[in-house]
Amino acid sequence: MTKSEGKSSVILSKSGDESTLVVPVVNDNEKSKSHSAKSASTQMQLLHLAKQFALDGVLVPELQQVPLEDRARKRERLSHLRKQQNMEAIIQKALAYCSDGDVVNRTDQDWFNSYISLAEDISNNTMQDLWAKILAGEIYQPGSYSLKALQVFRKMSINDAKLLAKACSLAIKDHSRKNIRLISGCYQKPGILNMFDKNRQKNVNLSPFGFNYSDLLNLADNHLIFTQESETNILNKGECLNFNYNGLSFAMTTKKANCVLRFYKFTAIGVELAHLIGDKPDTAINEYLKQQLSSHFSIA
Repeated sequence: MTKSEGKSSVILSKSGDESTLVVPVVNDNEKSKSHSAKSASTQMQLLHLAKQFALDGVLVPELQQVPLEDRARKRERLSHLRKQQNMEAIIQKALAYCSDGDVVNRTDQDWFNSYISLAEDISNNTMQDLWAKILAGEIYQPGSYSLKALQVFRKMSINDAKLLAKACSLAIKDHSRKNIRLISGCYQKPGILNMFDKNRQKNVNLSPFGFNYSDLLNLADNHLIFTQESETNILNKGECLNFNYNGLSFAMTTKKANCVLRFYKFTAIGVELAHLIGDKPDTAINEYLKQQLSSHFSIA
């Protein structure tokens, strides 16, 4: 590599079968320029990825390049090894979630084959752990996770998974755990006596708890939640709604007649994937809901 004023370069040299990275030489003027430093950093990252995925063959001097067909075979071999390594890591993690007790039903082999094709490219440790929970849950109770849910989950990033976890930490469930809702507010049907009551309608703002409307839209894009609000039937005075909030009993009793609770509902796929998230009750949101809905409901 040559060093010239105002320029730097990065190349790969080859010795035997292994490619080695030649660190760029940067002159004193460049060291003072943050832009050049960032440029070199992105080059290094790209070269590292290219080498890791066997895509660096063209970056070595032409006379030292391995034939294209051989480079393609090497990349295919590394890809198979990486997938094997990923699946073995997931299986190992799944064992920790499995019990040694007998189960009545056996997992469908076609489901397992499809599961492998979706999970084998997952190398992130956190995501591997969630895929392991899916596998253990399906083995324990076949039919817990549909292939449609797995296909949605495969497209989710680690940030999407964290967002789902945040939504679950703020949501209430019915006792069957098949319906999950984010409370968005409540109101009393308008009448002569309450037409101008400023407390007739109350909204729930989840932004202070790290969840805003753009997050809701993100979950909707992943088919995990409906963007259109749903409502309960009109409730009579003294009527009680029983829910579960992250493992805690959550009972709402109407103080007035003609009250309605508003909420955003999880989709069937969202409910399936929410089972991956452990219960994490937040006393702050609990107190906030009591305060915001106190005009129409008492919450115990």
